[in-house]
Amino acid sequence: MEKKSEDLHGNVPDSSPVALLIIDMINDLEFPEGEHFLAPTLAAARKIAALKQRAKALKIPVIYANDNFGRWRSDFNEVIEHCLNDGVRGQPLVELLRPENDDYFVLKPKHSAFYATTLDTLLDYLKVQRLIMAGVSADVCVLFSANDAYMREFSLCIPSDCVATGSADNTQSALDYVQRVLQANITPSDELDLQALLQVDPKLVASPD
Repeated sequence: MEKKSEDLHGNVPDSSPVALLIIDMINDLEFPEGEHFLAPTLAAARKIAALKQRAKALKIPVIYANDNFGRWRSDFNEVIEHCLNDGVRGQPLVELLRPENDDYFVLKPKHSAFYATTLDTLLDYLKVQRLIMAGVSADVCVLFSANDAYMREFSLCIPSDCVATGSADNTQSALDYVQRVLQANITPSDELDLQALLQVDPKLVASPD
């Protein structure tokens, strides 16, 4: 009997105990509160862009989890092109964080990056144990995704300078929650030791039967 393939579509994917998950940053910000989101989200985007390059230098895979913004017939590239070319408020975010050819992505229909997406399967193939989460909004899509990741027993890092909402108070409340309830590391990205995160934690490895 032919051995079952252990890769995705015949191509061996990257393998890493850590992945960087960027949530909803390919975003036109064309919603009622978008004006309030622009400055803090742009500040977060600059930090995420720097963190992404550090991660890629260590071969940490980068995954974009993004809303389809109701564009059910579009693909991720169409969402990107809309944000870059249609004169939308969020254009500078996408200019900073435009995905590269070797990045992964999932389109999500609801708040959590895990709900009705292929993210579980992707993380399983990549052998991820820890997730670094970044994006918007800290108190909705990032928070819902973090809750789902915690229930799946991922270790979480949510750098405090890599998430945003339309309100500093709301952002801080979300960070306080993920630190207290989800045991997330909220160390700012500039101080985050990515090399240390790559070390396998024995507590995250299942014991043999």
